[in-house]
Amino acid sequence: MMDALLRLTLSVAYADTFAPPEGTHIARQWDSLYSFILWASLIASVMVVAGMIYFALKYKRRSDNDTTAYITHNNTLEFLWSFIPFVFFLIMFGWGWKVYHEMRNAPKGAFEIHVTGQKWNWTFDYKSGKKTDAEFVVPVNTDIKLIMTSKDVIHSFYIPAFRIKQDVVPGRYTSLWFNADKIGDFQIFCTEYCGTGHSAMLAKVKVVEKEKFEEWLANDPYKGLSLVEVGKKVFDGKCTACHNITTEKKVGPGFFGLFGKSRSFADGSSTTADENYIRESVLKPNSKVVQGFPAGVMPTFAGQIADNEIRGVIEYIKTLK
Repeated sequence: MMDALLRLTLSVAYADTFAPPEGTHIARQWDSLYSFILWASLIASVMVVAGMIYFALKYKRRSDNDTTAYITHNNTLEFLWSFIPFVFFLIMFGWGWKVYHEMRNAPKGAFEIHVTGQKWNWTFDYKSGKKTDAEFVVPVNTDIKLIMTSKDVIHSFYIPAFRIKQDVVPGRYTSLWFNADKIGDFQIFCTEYCGTGHSAMLAKVKVVEKEKFEEWLANDPYKGLSLVEVGKKVFDGKCTACHNITTEKKVGPGFFGLFGKSRSFADGSSTTADENYIRESVLKPNSKVVQGFPAGVMPTFAGQIADNEIRGVIEYIKTLK
């Protein structure tokens, strides 16, 4: 009992001090409900423990000839200790249902963004045709609806600061919505284990002023960047979960010194890592599997990456030496 009381106390302190920042109205509602449940449980625990100690001391047997009357029951007390918890349960249930219902039903006219999960990165598509990786931008104080799907396995899209989470399932669409009322960058995680690079499947949502969002939406994300800089941006968004820019192996081989090097494959063949090899590795990764690495792990990026992005990746890899 005392351990449970201690855990409740620590949970309350943690919720008040170390919880992620509240970036939406929904987040504040969830935190209020969570705090109510914690404090109600803490107070109830104190009352139960204090009552047990009080009655243990007041009615303890003082001698073998103790003739204290045996009390069988008290109708009023029995009603109260059943009815009061029932009232608290109804409050928690009604409050929770209200917040959950609001969270699951996006307002009409919400700004829609398509989200695609694929081992091990997130891709964000806007109706204007703009596409981003590892980070997406939204305007502050605007209803945003995320329409999500997966290209391979089940992922789970989670923004702790917004207190929203939803499984992302291959072959179907799921959705979430939020209205961020704070400007800043907020971390995104995948919370459904999806393989070796699961913990590196990260992204960020960047909340900006509406004027800045409109300006960002109209701009070319690679404007003013060299091909090498384009390649680095693509690598940071799509490749870092599986590859290093050093010789260290992750899920796949490291890229340091790769260009111009002889590559040996699982089928016994070999080739030189030139422009054509890198392009084929991006678009048809399982046609040539490097010796010592499992087949079928790297997903194809055919249809997801533009020609200038592929050229940028090639030029970036050339610099890693």
